[in-house]
Amino acid sequence: MGQISQFFPFLLMFVVIYFFMIRPQQKKIKQEKEFEAALKVGDKIITKSGFHGKIAELSETTAVIETMSGKLKIERSAISLELTAALNKKA
Repeated sequence: MGQISQFFPFLLMFVVIYFFMIRPQQKKIKQEKEFEAALKVGDKIITKSGFHGKIAELSETTAVIETMSGKLKIERSAISLELTAALNKKA
């Protein structure tokens, strides 16, 4: 019984870390992957670096976006889930 009570605080710390740090991060990664998969040509987006544009072409890992200054080829992962959601909520 004494050995179990020595390991209980470590077990409790792991459980707390899992539910407050690891699990929310995994949930966010899953949401971002679903968002990237749901992108389609014509969607208005904002990149993580702040570029506003509309998707002109999509490939497996990249996207070509039209901005006011021309077309840019970017990684799909560079499109911001939060900023794009806020932009589309306004429209």
